[in-house]
Formats: sequence, structure tokens, C-alpha cells
Amino acid sequence: MSGGDTRAAIARPGMAVAHGPVAPSSPGQVTLLPVQRSFFLPHFSRATPSISLAESALKVWHEAYNSGLLPQLMAQHSLAMAQNGAVPSEATKRDQNLKRGNWGNQIEFVLTSVGYAVGLGNVWRFPYLCYRNGGGAFMFPYFIMLIFCGIPLFFMELSFGQFASQGCLGVWRISPMFKGVGYGMMVVSTYIGIYYNVVICIAFYYFFSSMTHVLPWAYCNNPWNTRDCAGVLDASNLTNGSRPATLPSNLSHLLNHSLQRTSPSEEYWRLYVLKLSDDIGNFGEVRLPLLGCLGVSWVVVFLCLIRGVKSSGKVVYFTATFPYVVLTILFVRGVTLEGAFTGIMYYLTPQWDKILEAKVWGDAASQIFYSLGCAWGGLITMASYNKFHNNCYRDSVIISITNCATSVYAGFVIFSILGFMASHLGVDVSRVADHGPGLAFVAYPEALTLLPISPLWSLLFFFMLILLGLGTQFCLLETLVTAIVDEVGNEWILRKKTYVTLGVAVAGFLLGIPLTSQAGIYWLLLMDNYAASFSLVVISCIMCVAIMYIYGHRNYFQDIQMMLGFPPPLFFQICWRFVSPAIIFFILVFTVIQYQPITYNHYQYPGWAVAIGFLMALSSVLCIPLYAMFRLCRTDGDTLLQRLKNATKPSRDWGPALLEHRTGRYAPTIIPSPDDGFEVQPLHPDKAQIPIVGSNGSSRLQDSRI
Repeated sequence: MSGGDTRAAIARPGMAVAHGPVAPSSPGQVTLLPVQRSFFLPHFSRATPSISLAESALKVWHEAYNSGLLPQLMAQHSLAMAQNGAVPSEATKRDQNLKRGNWGNQIEFVLTSVGYAVGLGNVWRFPYLCYRNGGGAFMFPYFIMLIFCGIPLFFMELSFGQFASQGCLGVWRISPMFKGVGYGMMVVSTYIGIYYNVVICIAFYYFFSSMTHVLPWAYCNNPWNTRDCAGVLDASNLTNGSRPATLPSNLSHLLNHSLQRTSPSEEYWRLYVLKLSDDIGNFGEVRLPLLGCLGVSWVVVFLCLIRGVKSSGKVVYFTATFPYVVLTILFVRGVTLEGAFTGIMYYLTPQWDKILEAKVWGDAASQIFYSLGCAWGGLITMASYNKFHNNCYRDSVIISITNCATSVYAGFVIFSILGFMASHLGVDVSRVADHGPGLAFVAYPEALTLLPISPLWSLLFFFMLILLGLGTQFCLLETLVTAIVDEVGNEWILRKKTYVTLGVAVAGFLLGIPLTSQAGIYWLLLMDNYAASFSLVVISCIMCVAIMYIYGHRNYFQDIQMMLGFPPPLFFQICWRFVSPAIIFFILVFTVIQYQPITYNHYQYPGWAVAIGFLMALSSVLCIPLYAMFRLCRTDGDTLLQRLKNATKPSRDWGPALLEHRTGRYAPTIIPSPDDGFEVQPLHPDKAQIPIVGSNGSSRLQDSRI
């Protein structure tokens, strides 16, 4: 090794002599404090071709050890590290974790997390839940659940991933027997990632279909329309696309007397886009236009994640912010329409009597839990790419409040347009309100046909849906890729991470093909209702118990204090130990009590399909006991109790990923090897003795290759 290479190795943090008396102030520059100069400079000045700089550095270690000045050198080194940006106030932009990488800056993490949490459910589920559960009265239990359950769980997952710098599998070094929780998160993310991209592909299809002078779902004169079709636009306006001043009397009669009527947007969705079959078991043909759009969706996701968080972190500057631009444009347009105020009042008017119903509180808790993306593994994964001292407490509050505020804001956008549509048709708002795919692909597109230049508004709306979906899909795919790469952990797979991403994307595309068939919407809703329902609640509850009661709340609070510089506030300590687990258990009980067999419009799912849904839900939960039994069988111990204790205690490599952060009880007493997952940089191939400082402050010599 040349002298220049040796200097670079000595100056780099996270190496085998990470506690040595040098620290970098900038690339290629070494800062020496007074005590350090007295040892380093004489030896460095005597370095010759026969006495290398590395050998001179070793002599410094021995002299410091023999003279009793090693603790002073260590203190000077800590000060040098502080001056050179290795503490929470670090000013440099270098990556701390050279193996895994970090976010380019903290804005990228916040925007990615906002894009992950703010998804399609904020637009097509929350407004419907709000008006169904008492309008403005629903806001009270909603924000109560946000404060006592949503933000604490969000903070727990962010701090968990950031402290260990590992994905949803690697973090369970904290208690290896519970690693099945991480596998359960992977299974849930797999299910959601498969069907979520199918929803995005349908949004792509509608987006492309909107690139026309007249929207194809505006009128009933298309080949796929039936005799029951009754459009809200007069056929005479086909050429100019404007809405009529008055509603045709026969159509008004049909609407007001609740006779059979299907809108052109509903028939376009059911008979043209989906070509819906009559049963979930009747797959029919694969809809080639949807299959093509599914391919486009996966290609976009792969290209945005081709370099991991380095590339996706740049994309989210657009995907996480532009939906708010579109929401604002649609809101301004919506509130200027006739009847918009009626729709907004229908959305906000409180019905205080409903606040005493358990169902309202259950819906509020469930919406908070599912909307924030807890127990999916995505929050842990995204936080694992943070700098170690990042203030994830601040981030969790900002992201959680932004998510909930977006839901409320989206309600104004949705109900202003639906109020206009209800006023135009002369019916109550409840007659046109819907949720899920029915809102996104039937009710809202139909309302847009009433606006002048309707294709423009349609393009904006579906482009917004695409961006909302992609923000969540990025994190779902990165969760799976990061878990695989961290689990294998060798240099080869780190270099081939792009190919892992490609493999996961191709597998997701192939598994999504059945959802583009004529029975695809049945399977999509089945996965949405069962794959990510009560299983998430069980996973989150076990995670809280494992961290707070198996690992120990005092240990975890000390970890957070070491990472952030302050312990978690008392409110969060109480919530993590008592309140949040109780609310999670309440959600689980509520989900079981309120369970109803799944339906789609008037179609009742057969028993075998419901059984498949329960198997999907159980597949993620069963990972936990199955892996626990596997771990117990592989753990040393003479008795079952001894094995149980050994399987639940933290593994020796649990803690901060980088040596410079492993202080206190995590301070290494031996030089770690590269297999331990730490940053270790070789200095010299020969074997030498170096002094090692133990966690108790004692020093000793240790044989090691440095």
C-alpha cells in the first residue's frame, strides 16, 4: 500500500482502527489535535520506504498505550470527529454507510415517506368514511387515533429502522426469534405490491383514454352500451362536448324515481375496460390493453428504483409534490361550480350522535392504521437509509400530520365535484357518492364529463392517481429488494442490487397478469380486503410487544437517546408500552366483530374464494410462529427455557451499523470482521497487535489483521 493510500485509509471513519486519533475534516485532509500531533508527526516524519506510514501509525498506538495517554488520545479523537461532522449537527453531505448508501439529503426521505403514506386510500376511501360516519364528527375520533396510535407507531418504526440501518428482516437482530415478523411484512408487501400496480395500470389506461376530444364514457352511443344506459349529457352536444343547460325530462324522471339506470361511465368500466365476467372463477381472456399498461407501470417503477434510493430519492421531488398541485387545481375548479357548497357541507356537517357508535371509532382507528402504512415494512426500510443521527422524531410528526391533512383536503376536492354532479342531476349527494374503484373509475370520471374541456380535467385527475400510486409502489418494491439484499449481505449481491430489483419487478408483473383478466377485479378486491387487513394488526401488535417487553423498553429508550441525543418524550413512552398496543388490540377485535363476507356490487363471493382470502391473510401471520419454532430448534440450550432466553436476546451484531456509532454498551471489545456487517477497511495485510478499548474503559492488546 502506498503512503497516500495509507493516509486515506487512516483518515476514513468506520475502519478497524476507527477509534484511532485521526479524523477527516474534508476529503484528502487529516485534522490532528495537539496531543495527536505529539505522537503522529515524529513517526510520520521518520517514515521511509523501509518503514511504511502504516507501521509508523502502529508505533503511535503502542507508545500511547505504554505511556497511559490512550484515553486522552481517544477523547481528542472524539472532539475531532465532532469538529469534522460525525455528530447530529454534521455539516457534510458524505454517505455514512458506504455499503448500503444513504439518502442524498433529508428532504428526499421526507418526500419519499410522504409519497408512501399518502396513497390512493387518501382519495378514494377517507372522504367516503368521513361522510358515512357522521361528517365533521368523524374528524374527532380520527385525530384522537392519530395522536395516540398513528404518530407513536410511525415514530417507532422509523426509529427502529434508522437505529439498525437494516430492512424489515435485519432489524430483528434485536430479538432473533421474532424475525418471522419481518417475513410477515415481506409477504404483506408482496401481496399489496402485486395488486397495487394493477390499480396504477388501470389509471394509466384511463389516462391514455382521456387523450381525446370527447371522453369515451361521456355518452351512450358506443358499441358496448346497453339499453339501460342513461347519460347525463344530451346527445346533441356530442360535437362540442359542453353540458346542456337543463336535464332531459325523461332522464330526470328515471333518476328521481330510482328506476334502473346505468351511467355510461359505469358501462365503460364494466363492459369495455374490464369486460367483467360473471364469476371470480371465470377468468375469461386477459385484457391486452390492461396487460400493456401493467407492463408500463412496472417499467416505470423499475427505472425509478434502478439505483435504489439514489434514483428514487430524485424522482420523489416530482411524484410526491405534483399531486398537491393537481389537488389544488381540482379544488379551485370544484368550489367554483354550482352545487359544490352542498357537496362540501354534506362532507363536513357533523352528526354528533354517531360519535357514540363503536363503529365510528373502529373505522377511524383502522383508517389511521392502514393509511400510514404501519407494519408493511416500508417505514423501517426507508428509515434504514437515514443518517444515524437524523431526527426521525421530527420527521414522524411531520409526515403523519401531512398524511392526515391530505386526506381531509382530498375530501373537499371529491365532494365539491360530487355536489356539482348531484345538483346537476337533481338528486341527493349520497346517490352519487362512492368509494374505492367505484369512486375513482366510475363516479368521479362521470362528474368530470359535466365540465367544459372535460378531457383536460380527466388527464389531471388520473395523472394524480398514477403519481399517488407510484409513491407507495416505490417503497413496496424497495422493501422487498432491501430485505433480500440485507439478508444475503455479501459484496456480490450489493453490486448486483439492480438485478435483484429487476427480478422482483418481473416477478410482480407475472403475478399481476391474472388480475388483468376478465375476473381480475374480483381477485384485486379479494386481495385488498384480506391480504392486508387483520394480519397487519397482528404483526404490529407483536412488534410492539417484542420491542417494549422482550427487548425491554429501557434498552430501547437508551438506544433512541444514543441516536437522537434525547430520549423519546414521556407521552410516546406511555403510548408504546400501553396505549398503542391497546388500540391495536381494539382494532383487531373490531375487525373480527364487524366482519362481513366480501361483495362486489351485487355479486356475492363464493365460499372457496373467501377461504383463499383467509389463507392469504394467515400466510403472513403464520410466518411468526413458524420461524419462532425454527429458531428455537436451532438455538443452543439444555432446556426449553434456556433456548427461549437465548433465542430472544439480541444477537451480538445488533446495534448501529457503523463502528463510529457503536458507543456505550455497543462499543466493540474485539476488532469486528467484515462478516459482522460493519464498515472495516484493511490497512495492512500483515498481522499485528493493536490496543483495544473495552466498553468498561480498560485497554488490552489484541491480535488482528488491520
